[in-house]
Amino acid sequence: MRHILAILFLLPILTFSQNDLLDEIDSKNESNERVTATFKGLKIVNLESTKLVAKKELTLVVAHRFGSLNNGIDTFFGLDEAVTRINFVYGLTDAINIGISRSSFLKTYQLSAKYRFVQQKENEFPFTIVGFNALLINTGLDKIALPLIEFKHRLGYTTQLLISRKINTNLSLELAPTFFHDNYVAFNDQSNTQVALGLGGRYKLSKRWSINADYGIHLNRADNSPFKNPLSIGFDLETGGHVFQMHFSNAQAMNTNRFLSETTGEWFKNIFFGFNLSRRF
Repeated sequence: MRHILAILFLLPILTFSQNDLLDEIDSKNESNERVTATFKGLKIVNLESTKLVAKKELTLVVAHRFGSLNNGIDTFFGLDEAVTRINFVYGLTDAINIGISRSSFLKTYQLSAKYRFVQQKENEFPFTIVGFNALLINTGLDKIALPLIEFKHRLGYTTQLLISRKINTNLSLELAPTFFHDNYVAFNDQSNTQVALGLGGRYKLSKRWSINADYGIHLNRADNSPFKNPLSIGFDLETGGHVFQMHFSNAQAMNTNRFLSETTGEWFKNIFFGFNLSRRF
């Protein structure tokens, strides 16, 4: 029931809500009828979008999630407890990207690949379908606290199918069935292999501004797990050469495995402010 209520809460938000990025066309490309600019950022908020970096382009994404706003002035509303992720994404082709990142959350390194199977075409194929895979290395696990830990326990894996549709000039939606596996899980009753469904969307407010939201439904979370489903809402600002994303979320982690499985915050009780800043080279 809580999953259904969360979806009903999210959908109204979604439905209402160097090359210059502003040169990307917000409708179909007349020469080949491919639908472009479904999303302007590589992520919707936390969820991977179906956007890819162009061939031979390098994009740097610097992301911050500050501490809980609810801690007040003691942590300067979370500014003293920031989590940072630096991610480099390179376009091998227009349809194949590779990436490498490091997050201060559990000192996690990630190698990733993102690849487009098919692109939405006007009056032809109705969806863009993209695959995403990642290998994570959790170097934050403490050998002293976990004396039996081995390198294999630090590894995690992610497989996603990203399915998006640009409904009209303003509205884009995405579904993301997700399979992920962690060789070590923080909560003993939780299965190492986990399944989730991501939902996300973008509503264009003006040439430069859009409202974005995404939500993750964990489908096999342990019954007595203390963790929550992640919900994030924010705004994208497009300027010449980069996208600046500002948002609020109940998740502080930014790697897929972590925000889907280990979100601790509750909306209106424990919220994190953050941003993603993308720059093309």
